[in-house]
Amino acid sequence: MRIVFIITGLHTGGAEMMLLKVLTHLDRQRFQPLVISLTSLGALGANIAALNIPVQALQLQGKLSDLAALIRLVRLIKAFRPQLVHTWMYHADLLGGLAARLAGVKAIAWCIRNSTLDAHSTKRSTRLVVRVCAALSHRIPTRIISCSEQARRIHTDIGYAADKMTVIPNGFDLSRFQPDPAAYASVRKELGLPEDALIVGLIGRYDPQKNHSGFLAAASKIQAEFSHVHFVLAGKGVDHTNTALIHAATTAGIAANCHWLGLRTDMPRLMAALDVLASASLYGEAFPNVLGEAMACGVPCAVTDVGDSAYIVGSTGQVAPAGDTAALAAAITAILALSADDRHALGQQARQRVAEHFEIAAVVRQYEDVYKQLGAS
Repeated sequence: MRIVFIITGLHTGGAEMMLLKVLTHLDRQRFQPLVISLTSLGALGANIAALNIPVQALQLQGKLSDLAALIRLVRLIKAFRPQLVHTWMYHADLLGGLAARLAGVKAIAWCIRNSTLDAHSTKRSTRLVVRVCAALSHRIPTRIISCSEQARRIHTDIGYAADKMTVIPNGFDLSRFQPDPAAYASVRKELGLPEDALIVGLIGRYDPQKNHSGFLAAASKIQAEFSHVHFVLAGKGVDHTNTALIHAATTAGIAANCHWLGLRTDMPRLMAALDVLASASLYGEAFPNVLGEAMACGVPCAVTDVGDSAYIVGSTGQVAPAGDTAALAAAITAILALSADDRHALGQQARQRVAEHFEIAAVVRQYEDVYKQLGAS
């Protein structure tokens, strides 16, 4: 079965990484993929090519009305003769969906990966695309795949075709993300910390959505109770050049216990070194990948109640209302206050939850089942 995957771009965001996981675990005896990025090949284009999957980029520069790009996309689809086109992210849903219809493809799947569409957190141009997609969802896609229940509800509320919705969660590779006592020790050595130091991690790009300032405010309350706790922050823009973060940590009196690591290529190692993974997000999360990755490493999580975060951690973590700094601090503190043995046991329960509900091979089988259903119809 030939499938064209169309995505807005191939940078290292959650949707892009999930597409890479699907492609990595896809049954290549049964499915023949082609990947098209509306923009550039980004950071992940080479990874996809390394899987011996053809990948092309249209180099679209933010103009959905670019007729030449639409015509080229239609031609690429026609040349591949797919039984299915699967689009990822709003702009690809719109442009890719239209191109697939013009190319004569009958089976089209869209992807929904966002749980907030309010004016404060979503660009006006994106909200316009979403409104158009909501209207077209009753005509263009055969199926709409959401990565979370919260995202499904929000989109059906604004007019997306409810009868076409299917929820498939993000998936995680338990062989890549796993408990690692050596990493637990080596990361502490790298940071110059004692072996018994407690580490709370916040992993995510520097963005208002991720609420780094709220996390640092919570960290100040936590440090007042645990003098040997340290805070590790990693992600794009989260490094020593970020003067706003440095100033916030200094003002909170925790700068000496904060470690700014920026982008990391050893995320499984870093995750396995944490005692608690915190998610302080205010909005926008649908199914945060960092939660599943940390849980797979045997790390319990303290999260804000955004998207499906509370469902993901279940009884293996702590949940606080979004934007409530004191509640987030209390959630993190509740895990840190456990004995090392009890915290380890909670982390093992978290890993087991990922194994039972979000293991990548099983998740990709769900995608394949949808593909087979759409291909057969």
